[in-house]
This record gives sequence, structure tokens and C-alpha cells, in this order.
Amino acid sequence: MRVVIHKITKNAMQSGRGKVGMWKMDLENAGKFIDPLMGWVGQSDTTAQLKLVFETAEQAVAYAQKRGFEYVVKEDKPRKIIGKNYADNFSFTRVARS
Repeated sequence: MRVVIHKITKNAMQSGRGKVGMWKMDLENAGKFIDPLMGWVGQSDTTAQLKLVFETAEQAVAYAQKRGFEYVVKEDKPRKIIGKNYADNFSFTRVARS
């Protein structure tokens, strides 16, 4: 079985920092099928719905190795946050963009 290990990200509705540094292991969906009558997507393997959470990436990798899973660790790109102030809108050194 193949798993993807990645960091948990905040969603747009979340302002707190709970579980932000945690790592999540998602099992890839292997047994998907489309119902011929209704067209719904189903799964024959319910373990693909399982999502495990770990404190560190090393713990998640150790768990995957112990269970014999193929794993891929996805590192997120570092974000560069530029601070902005309301007073900067009225600065004399402001470059006007049109």
C-alpha cells in the first residue's frame, strides 16, 4: 500500500494554530470503482478512508516502515510573508501602480 505524508495546513476558516505543526498520513485510494447504475464512486477498501496524525515526520515514516508501506514525504514550500501597514499607503516613498 502507498501512503503520502504531509504537514497539516490551516483552512481558510481557521484562525488558531492548533494542530498546525502536526503531520498527516493519507493512504492512497487503490480500490475505487464507479457504480454503473448511479455513477457514484465507491471503494472496496475502507482503509483508504483512514487518516493518521503524528507529531513529527519521523514518527510517520517509522510507522510506514513498520507496516511495510511505500511512502512519500511531501515538504511544503516556505512562505514569505511581507508585513504591511496602513500608514504605508500614505508614505512619500510609495511607488504608485496603475
